[in-house]
Amino acid sequence: MRDHIIGEDYELWDIVTDGPLATMKINAEGKEVPKTRADCTTDDLRKLEKNAKAKKWLVYGLGPDEYSRIQRCTTANKIWDTLQVAHEGTPQVKRSKGTRLYSQYENFTMKEGETIQQMYTRFTTLTNELKSLGRVISKEDKDKKILTRVLPVTWESKITAIQESKNIATLRLDELIENLTAYELRR
Repeated sequence: MRDHIIGEDYELWDIVTDGPLATMKINAEGKEVPKTRADCTTDDLRKLEKNAKAKKWLVYGLGPDEYSRIQRCTTANKIWDTLQVAHEGTPQVKRSKGTRLYSQYENFTMKEGETIQQMYTRFTTLTNELKSLGRVISKEDKDKKILTRVLPVTWESKITAIQESKNIATLRLDELIENLTAYELRR
């Protein structure tokens, strides 16, 4: 979603995450209040248009059930917050989910009968879910994990050959998987 909105207009994502661009004025009592349409300048109208465009982008992809959750939200930021809680949970739920997923990461191993590509798909899905919850796993940790704790003992000779022939610090993860897949096909 973020990429689609940024692709349309970079400023829209700020509106989604930070709230609408303000079009305010000082009233007779000295308090700041939203401007009426008649009080808006050209710049204010541009801000209102950006706010509406951000809401439009969020609402476009929603089905009826999702739409019913957000139909009363007045800003793109409120829509986004509502959708995040609906899909990711509250901060407490996100922490619990992150802890559970990290435990799965720590205990991750290749399943019996699983191909390298299947294992890598599961691994990538897991690390992407962790990333979405704010727990980013470094490239080095992922490489080390795959080479030292994920693959079965029967792969030990290949692991040793890779470690001796390649600079693990500069080896891209997709290259590592490619190398392991090629070896798997020869087995």
